Amino acid sequence: MKEITRRQFGKVAAASAALAGISLPEFLPHSSFAQQPAGSRQFPPGFVWGCATAAYQIEGGVHEGGRGASVWDVFSHTPGKTYNGDTGDVADDSYHLYKEDVRLLKNLGVRAYRMSIAWPRIFPQGTGQPSSAGLDYYKRVLDELQQNGITPYVTLFHWDLPAALPGGWQSRSTALAFADYAGYVARQLSDRVRHFMTTNEFACFTDLSYQVGQFAPGLKLPAAEVNQVRHHGILAHGLAVQAIRANAPAAEVGLAENARVCVPVIEDRANVEAARRATREENAPFLTTLLEGAYPETYLQREGANAPHVEPGDMKAIGSPLDFVGLNVYTPTYVRADGSQRGYAIEPYPASYPKMASPWLYIGPECIYWAVRNVCEIWNPRAVYITENGCSSTDVVTRAGRIEDTDRVMYLRNHLANLQRAAAEGFPVKGYFLWSLMDNFEWADGYSKRFGIHYVDYKTLKRTPKLSAEWYREAIARNAVV
Repeated sequence: MKEITRRQFGKVAAASAALAGISLPEFLPHSSFAQQPAGSRQFPPGFVWGCATAAYQIEGGVHEGGRGASVWDVFSHTPGKTYNGDTGDVADDSYHLYKEDVRLLKNLGVRAYRMSIAWPRIFPQGTGQPSSAGLDYYKRVLDELQQNGITPYVTLFHWDLPAALPGGWQSRSTALAFADYAGYVARQLSDRVRHFMTTNEFACFTDLSYQVGQFAPGLKLPAAEVNQVRHHGILAHGLAVQAIRANAPAAEVGLAENARVCVPVIEDRANVEAARRATREENAPFLTTLLEGAYPETYLQREGANAPHVEPGDMKAIGSPLDFVGLNVYTPTYVRADGSQRGYAIEPYPASYPKMASPWLYIGPECIYWAVRNVCEIWNPRAVYITENGCSSTDVVTRAGRIEDTDRVMYLRNHLANLQRAAAEGFPVKGYFLWSLMDNFEWADGYSKRFGIHYVDYKTLKRTPKLSAEWYREAIARNAVV
């Protein structure tokens, strides 16, 4: 019997139902579907498997190679700001051990590595004279990756803002400085890098840093100033997209964003539509604005006098077309239709809801499917990558020297099963970057939370594969959920 797609099946079912005089249940699939057979656990041919890290979390060597201080150097050395006063001064010492880390990647069988470049390694003062030593370091890392058949996906800003920049993201000049930095790096590394991401997670380096005070520089500003910080963040992204295209025209350009993932509490039409509407509204100041090139009217009305000041040309830059959208996906926000003017309500987590080791990391693997589906159905991007997905675990080394992180395997397996669903339904999911290659400095949590699939002994810096590394290697080898 000739195999049919789910879309074809849906059309046949609908026609049959109409002839019989009955209506189909509201929860029948209604998005686009690919040609994969039902029950397949395979990802599409050419699917990109990778791991992700960030410079300040793994590199160390903060005083080497002419590197300037970042806001995280200042913040982590301020008493009471991080767990146990932990800093990224040494971290995993990848600055010196990068060849060993590339071997970890090669042993997994990944063909891609999402890494970030530390802005203060390239421009110690944020602007002005670039550091040739800093640039040479990244050239060595990139060459090592190339020699091992691993493609770099480079993030230009993963929160390590040069401390010397006056005003930080409160200043519009920081956005302009970032564009200069992005253009310089793109020009210097275009022979080695074909995939650039501008920024990582707007809400973390704006809201959590300038409103909540949890992250560097640890400020708690009023709403109007926070909205202006947000605007400078997305403006920096847009200007950087233009700068990269001007200096590396053959490169693909995107970003990595932790968009709020809105999941329908029940997969019926009303709740699916509510989740789609919530996705656009809950991500209004960031992803929605840059993909639409304008602030949503509902957002501007809601903020009123606190809305950001926009200068001529800002929105054109912010809305610069992207080659791909990167999504960092960890946990769901459940949404239901409620008949209100807004059209949705957010469901709170009950006290019994399961979590991983980090108290914010609620387990809801279907979120990775809805992250892809909602973004694709609303904005129709050319391609989507999962640029981060992973979890913390209370990893313990056994007497035999093993780390049996079965909970992490559970988390990853279930998320990848839902990502495979998105790929099977025809959404343009091109790759997956697991967070993270190894345990590292976990920002305000210091070294208290482990997200890696390789265990790092912070006294000896020895890297040891966990059970999750074995599992991921097998998934890559089969190009399938295992």
